[in-house]
This record gives sequence, C-alpha cells and structure tokens, in this order.
Amino acid sequence: MYRETSIIAILLAALLLLLQGCATLDRLSAVPVKDTTRATVPGIPNARFWVDADLNPLIREDLTEFEREEVEWTREGHRGLLPPANYLAISGGGDNGAFGAGLLVGWTQAGDRPTFKLVTGISTGALIAPFAFLGPEYDDTLRAVYTQVTPQDIATPRGLLAALTSDAIADNHPLFTLISKYFTQDLLARIAQEHRKGRLLFIGTTNLDARRPVVWNMGAIAEAAANHPQALELFRRILLASAAIPGEFPPVMFDVEVDGQPYQEMHVDGGAMRQVFLYPANLSDTARQEGREVFAQRVRKAYVIRNARLDPDWATVERSTLTIVGHAISALIQTQGIGDLYRLYLLAQKDGLDFNLAYIGADFTTEHQEDFDPAYMRALFDYGYQLGRKSYPWQKTPPGLTATRSP
Repeated sequence: MYRETSIIAILLAALLLLLQGCATLDRLSAVPVKDTTRATVPGIPNARFWVDADLNPLIREDLTEFEREEVEWTREGHRGLLPPANYLAISGGGDNGAFGAGLLVGWTQAGDRPTFKLVTGISTGALIAPFAFLGPEYDDTLRAVYTQVTPQDIATPRGLLAALTSDAIADNHPLFTLISKYFTQDLLARIAQEHRKGRLLFIGTTNLDARRPVVWNMGAIAEAAANHPQALELFRRILLASAAIPGEFPPVMFDVEVDGQPYQEMHVDGGAMRQVFLYPANLSDTARQEGREVFAQRVRKAYVIRNARLDPDWATVERSTLTIVGHAISALIQTQGIGDLYRLYLLAQKDGLDFNLAYIGADFTTEHQEDFDPAYMRALFDYGYQLGRKSYPWQKTPPGLTATRSP
C-alpha cells in the first residue's frame, strides 16, 4: 500500500511540475485509442490479455492449459477426475509483502501447502508470485528477498531538479538490478516447464495511456524465452512495471506494434487499478455463452493473501493541504483494497470456489520507521511465518460479513 510520505512527495512533485512548466520526456507515440487492444508484443502474440475487453484470447489460453494439464495427469499414470485446483492471488503492499512471503514459507513447514494451478500478483505480490508458483524450493529466495533488502536496494532518491525534469522522484534501477539477480534464464526455464504442465502465472500492470488493467501471461513469456532474445528482459520489466508506484518510481515503457507500426505503452503499478485479482468475473459466463467450459469438474479453492492490515491505520493528521490530501488518498487505496476482497468473494461464490483470506492482523505491532525498513520486514516475515507454520486460520469471508475465522 502507498505510504503517506510517498503520496505527499508525489503530490508535491506534481504541484511543482505545474508551477515550473517543465518539459516532458520523449517517447514513441502511444497506441491510438481505437487500436488499444490490437497492440501486440512483437514475437509473443499471447503475452498478455485485456481482461476488460474481448475475453476470447484468455478463454483459449485457459482451454489450452486445461488440455495440457489433462495430458500431464495421464502421463503420470492417473485416471479419472483431475485433482483439486488451487488458486493463489497475492496483493500489493510494498514492504508489507514480507507478510505474504513469510506466510508461504511457514505454510511449507506446516506440510499442507498445495501446488497452485493459477498464481496472480500485483506490485509486491508480482515479485512474490513467481516464487510461489515454483513452490517450496524457492522458499530460501523468498526469505532473502523479504528479510535482507534495504531501501538502497529498491530506489535512489533524485534531487529536486532531477525530479522536476524527469518522470519520478526516485530512480528504481536498484530494484531492476535486484529483479535481474533472481529472475534469470534458468528460472524462466523452470516457469516454462510448469506452464507446459497446464499451470498459469499472471501478473497485473496498469496501462496508463489507456487507463486499463493488463494481465501478463508470464508462463507463455517464459516459454518464449528459449527462442525470443527479448523475452527475459520483457519478463523482468513487467515485474518492475507492476511495482512502479506512479510519481514515486518511473513508469515502464513497452514497445508494441499494430499492423507493423511501432508504438510505446506506458505502464505503472497494477495497484492503480486493483490491489489483487484472480480472473475476470464474467470469464466463465462468457465461455458458456459460446459453448465452452473453462472450469473442469473438480474441487476449486481460492487463496487470497492481502499484504496489508484490514483495521484502520490511525494517525494524527497535520492541518496542511498536502498532509490532508495524502492521508485521504491512503485511505482511498486501503478502501479500494478491501473492496477488491468483496469482489473476489462474490466471484468465488458465483463460480463455486472455496474462498480463503489471509491478512496482517491487528496483533502485529512492530513500528514502521521507513519504507523497506529491514527490521520491520524481518519482524513481519517472522509474523507471517509463525502463522503459516501453525496452519493459518484462513478467513472464509471478507471483513464485515462475519467476525469469526475458520478453525
């Protein structure tokens, strides 16, 4: 979740930009509005989906992965119905991602962490998602990323003049270096291997030109990496874009084409559209209307990890314009995140998924000194780890519908 200090800095930078009338940075032309959903990543036609438009590409991908899963199930010597399908959605939350990372590692220790058919991630959840997708063998990596990083590993503040004449108040090249360290060609080969078994890994960003959500098909991109020279770089840049807080971190520009004509899209944090997601609410209905079924006859469970608290984050607000606006935006983002949980719960009810929710409880009281404070992150990771290894009591409904948790 955005920190109030970051929001105030963004507002201040925006205000100064208006007052100074600074020139904008160069870029290729944005995709014309009429061609928005026709733009493709050269060489990887199924790299992403427009989930608020034509769902047929996503339906075709789901059906392909179902067929792959059936082949793998038979190859392993099984017969009959497919095993339960477990879905995992990981929210944004900045350094609060230490909670989700710790919970997953603790879940491994509990001995009942499943293999996930689908894993999705937004922002910090996007950085966790590939490791969660690959399973417990990457628990040590999750621990390292969320207990050993420092603010210097994430971004370098820009001076006032540089911030005014650039596209953000900080340079997140250190984060890209960190991403590049862990997301290698070998790791993409492992993701591609799992994708060929019928599993899905989706990451969300926001196309700022179009003001629309984009879901990236990371398994397909990983498969393409064996022959596509730019696939690894694309994979890394998608992760960077999903965590690019507008104004605080630079947007990520993606080169795309429409009928051979080059354009550039500007992408920022997926949390600008939503904090957590699974799949479009009308996916199953649209498929059935066209005589197709995207869900096999099987038990299906949805696990949602919200890397944030659900109780109000109380603080004295100074009587100044930027502070008031900053706290109001922070409250709006928190409320949006809770609303996303209700949306997922209704989706689970409609499509017959068993809904399970985890979040940072009010009993976690370690003080937060600064963004990506190592002491805070280590404490939060351990908090999630201890809950996970003791078999986390997953909440069966969003907040407000019931005051009890499942045993």
